[in-house]
Amino acid sequence: MSSVFDLRGKVALITGASSGFGRHFAGVLARAGARVGLTARRVAALETVASEINAMDGIAAVSKLDVSQESSVASAVAAIEQALGPIDVLINNAGICITKPVLEQTEQDWDDVLDVNLKGAFLMATHVARRMREAKRGGSIINIQSILSFRQAGHITPYAASKAALNQLTKSMALELARYNIRVNGIAPGYFLTDISRDFFASPAGAAMLKRIPQRRLGRFEDLDGPLLLLASDASRYMTGTTIVVDGGHLCSNL
Repeated sequence: MSSVFDLRGKVALITGASSGFGRHFAGVLARAGARVGLTARRVAALETVASEINAMDGIAAVSKLDVSQESSVASAVAAIEQALGPIDVLINNAGICITKPVLEQTEQDWDDVLDVNLKGAFLMATHVARRMREAKRGGSIINIQSILSFRQAGHITPYAASKAALNQLTKSMALELARYNIRVNGIAPGYFLTDISRDFFASPAGAAMLKRIPQRRLGRFEDLDGPLLLLASDASRYMTGTTIVVDGGHLCSNL
């Protein structure tokens, strides 16, 4: 691995680290040398991820976290710092989606999605940024957005709205936090191969959607490794307020 992406001596906290992107990110950051704080609601699953990191001679700590509750955010951030040291990198990865036609979405659906995807990212970023400011160490906050930060899709209106707002949150916080040497950037994945999406993309409807992606394939988790390490490391020291799109060209495809 190039030394430009060396994260030795740094502490990275990941939300939603029990599965999916978050679990993958934990391994990537640990292999780059970071001490990794794993947070999510499912502690047993986090312990499994921590065991995998320890098996590769990495260092990991676990804390239960509900990003939608400020008291839980404060407790988890404090617990990770006590176990690993001051946080240098925050990955705001936790997210949920409720799929229904917009006229069937309820107030509770809206609140549930926005509380995790937007409010949760805000609470995590502000709590961690205050500690970064106090420590005068600077740092990097990475918000996991989506190509739906920029485009639309049916049946997921609260999700798309939350990701569009997360894009603006990224820019607004970058503007204010630059004076403290805290960078705030985003990664916007397109459609990736996951256990949830596998059956859909094997269907005729999924195959038709796949043809709209210029590279004619779904993303693989490792396709996110370069952008993640870039933004987490000092290689991105002059980058803030930007979002790296990782979508196989989907956003620039024909309408």
